Amino acid sequence: MTKVFVGLSGGVDSSVTAALLVEQGYEVVGVYMKNWAEDLPGMQCPWADDVADAKRVAVGLGIDFRVFDFQQEYKQRVVDAMVAEYRAGRTPNPDVMCNQEIKFNLFLETALDQGADMVATGHYAKTSGGKLFVPADKDKDQTYFLYRIKSSALEKTLFPLGDMTKQQVRQYAKDKNLWTASKKESMGICFVGQVGIKEFLGQYLDLIPGDVVDQDTGQIIGRHDSALIYTIGQRHGLHIGGGLPYYVVGKDVEKNIVYVSQNLNNTAMWQDEFSLTDLHWIGDAPSPSDSLMVRIRHRGDLLEMVSAQFGLADARIKLSGAERAITTGQSAVVYRGDETLGGGIIKTD
Repeated sequence: MTKVFVGLSGGVDSSVTAALLVEQGYEVVGVYMKNWAEDLPGMQCPWADDVADAKRVAVGLGIDFRVFDFQQEYKQRVVDAMVAEYRAGRTPNPDVMCNQEIKFNLFLETALDQGADMVATGHYAKTSGGKLFVPADKDKDQTYFLYRIKSSALEKTLFPLGDMTKQQVRQYAKDKNLWTASKKESMGICFVGQVGIKEFLGQYLDLIPGDVVDQDTGQIIGRHDSALIYTIGQRHGLHIGGGLPYYVVGKDVEKNIVYVSQNLNNTAMWQDEFSLTDLHWIGDAPSPSDSLMVRIRHRGDLLEMVSAQFGLADARIKLSGAERAITTGQSAVVYRGDETLGGGIIKTD
């Protein structure tokens, strides 16, 4: 019997994942990954509630339950890397780093060492033959966060929710009387629950207020919390009241200035060409002659690529039209049809 270690987060998706595998005849072991357990000022980390919910699901399904303590590795590989990127003025994606370093690296290795044949998670994605594909529920597609997984890891991974919609998952959980059937989805930073990025980064970086400058007039029109925490295209959290909304169109981290504009057509916000660094391909690198699409943000549209130059570690991509708020530090993921090929980290000009 194939032994599968399932990442049980305490949410409904991972709970249904475990239940489906039990139903399909696998020997299932539920594992809670204890990645973060620190409270922040005014914010209690939800890990204790999550692990309790995960254990209740495991008991209800009659499966073994374990806790893998990855706090030290998570701090080093994900949190420290994220903080360093923000310090440099870039906007990273911690979910991508978590999947690359923890769930499909450390978790997989630890599970295999403890006797697992495969691992499974509640991600909405499909895998076959070491390749990654988009799921049936396009609204819940999580391949954007999974593009840095190695093909060898995908060969030992199951995504049981790949052919289900979120509505079907909820209904299945209710039908099976799973403890987490009506539990709401967690929001905010992937590992801290409801806390916002400003509150979290404030524990590690000196967030110094500075000037907000209207790029079109050159006038100082407000004060910001710190240039480090703002993203191109952002319009909330600027503390500028009245009239049309302002959008972040640039920032100078050294001078701690955030530049804004009310003009949605501001050229600083629109680009049709950008570079990628730190490339990762799940299989072979795609051919520039292939019919390729690229996604530059989670749940963003698939954008047509009219040309691409792929090097060993870097790439240059030209889109069929200008796109708003292409952000340095975020990921761009390349697709060929329903197959997720890989991608890299955006570097704008």
